[in-house]
Amino acid sequence: MGLFDVLRGRGRASEVRQRSHRATAHLREWTAAHHGVEAFVEPRTTVTQTTVVLVAHDGEWTRRRVDSASAARDLGHRLGIPVYDVALVGYPQRMRDYTARQNRGQRHGRHENLNGHD
Repeated sequence: MGLFDVLRGRGRASEVRQRSHRATAHLREWTAAHHGVEAFVEPRTTVTQTTVVLVAHDGEWTRRRVDSASAARDLGHRLGIPVYDVALVGYPQRMRDYTARQNRGQRHGRHENLNGHD
């Protein structure tokens, strides 16, 4: 392995750390701006990394990658919100209802994104 390979590896590691910090910042800000937030950890698959979905009381939600399921649980603990394993409990009905409402709105000409903001 040459010097440039080592430097490139450091660049990738730095990018991953920055992406992780941005995701954590987003999740903290989102939790602070919403009520009744719960976290649902989605397991790593062959296609995706481990992710966490935050769901508010009204079903609005956001998803971000996390380093691991334990990192998601630690984040939930720091944020003071409950954390569930989606493989065990599934997604909350309010999240599915919210997404269905957003999809219906888009089909009827309303232009709202999945987080419900114009």
